[in-house]
Amino acid sequence: MRPPSIQLNSVVTAFNEQGWAHEIIEGQEVLSTAFEAHHTRVQLFAQVFNQLNSLTIVGETAMPIDELRQPLLLELLHRANKQMNLGGLEYDLDRQRLVFRITNIFEREKFDKDIVSTMVHCTIAEVDRITPFCTIVQQTAEDLLDDLSIERLLMRQDLLPPVPGDEEMDI
Repeated sequence: MRPPSIQLNSVVTAFNEQGWAHEIIEGQEVLSTAFEAHHTRVQLFAQVFNQLNSLTIVGETAMPIDELRQPLLLELLHRANKQMNLGGLEYDLDRQRLVFRITNIFEREKFDKDIVSTMVHCTIAEVDRITPFCTIVQQTAEDLLDDLSIERLLMRQDLLPPVPGDEEMDI
């Protein structure tokens, strides 16, 4: 078995500096961990592609949905993706998982720890941000599905998790 690459070691260093518990998946250039976010638990994977000198961060959470609501969920993710500049939301139909994926190509073999950390934060935030919207689609009564406007749903600010540092301090 080969030792971890310079790229994977730089990801490990970035995780260690943040104090994030993780494990390397044996025989692969992949780290695995999980985070408790505001709305959901995010399973996270960091995969290194050595030949491309790139890193992909994938965050996912369970989102079982029946066939009747799948088109609405897929529309929701499509509309949310139109507003994104980095990364993208997906739905894994086979595993019924909500997925966010972001990739960066680095100049050097040793990845910049700030970029790695930002990718992880972005992944957790996007999975956490979209989860309550998906839950509304998931829980809408069948007789009300025709009245559910995905476009209007995405405008709701009350479903968004708090932005770190924006919470008012109680003194």
